[in-house]
Amino acid sequence: MDKNFIHRDFINKERIKEALPLRFIVPNIVTLCSLSCGVTAMRAAVLGNWQLAGFLIFIAAIFDGLDGRIARLMSGSSKFGAELDSLSDFVSFGVSPAFVMYFYSLNEYPKFGWILALMLAICCALRLARFNTMLEVEHKPYWDYFFTGIPAPAGAMVAIFPLVLSLYDTSFSWAKSFWFSAFFVVFSAVFMASRIPTICVKKVKVKTAFVPVLLLATTLYVGMLFVEFWLAITLGTVCYLAFIPVGIVMFEKMKHKYKEQHKEN
Repeated sequence: MDKNFIHRDFINKERIKEALPLRFIVPNIVTLCSLSCGVTAMRAAVLGNWQLAGFLIFIAAIFDGLDGRIARLMSGSSKFGAELDSLSDFVSFGVSPAFVMYFYSLNEYPKFGWILALMLAICCALRLARFNTMLEVEHKPYWDYFFTGIPAPAGAMVAIFPLVLSLYDTSFSWAKSFWFSAFFVVFSAVFMASRIPTICVKKVKVKTAFVPVLLLATTLYVGMLFVEFWLAITLGTVCYLAFIPVGIVMFEKMKHKYKEQHKEN
């Protein structure tokens, strides 16, 4: 009998006996919840359940925001978790919104609409691939406060904005038009794949005087999510879009300040 085979078999049995700490498993479970929401949103789109489709993409974004934080809090970060998160993001925020928007309105012009749906999914994949490779690249200090392009979860919410708007008010028939949907799908795709700096919220510092105001605003917004969910999502998306040019201006100021400091040195 092959001794190498016996050796491999012994190693495999030893690995089975090993116990993996729960702190490494929990973040991956949260990531899989995000993936499940994204895939189920596609099923809801096929069935024409637009409220469920939009809601599940939003919940997928919530889970995506939690898994990394849970991993850091529990010291459960791993390379496997990072790869799983990236694959989950591609499905939940690239393929799923493209699929949903195609069945929602882009199929009015099937061939052209499908090209736009593919564009969204491909640009999301490019954005995630660039993000993964840039983790090993040392950034200049002013880049630490910004994302390169729109993050995938935000891009997904921007892409389905026409759907969200029509769910907020069914009288907005123009929100379901092909060209209105096409604009936001293309906008989301281009900005995800672009190198335009967008504000990284977790890096933003708030002055002590404004903390109570921020807490109050957050409380009111969370309350609105329970009372007027689609209105809250609409306002949240509009505010995010409004902050894109603000982020660009802030980036240019920080970049200019950084260059001036290095000239003096």
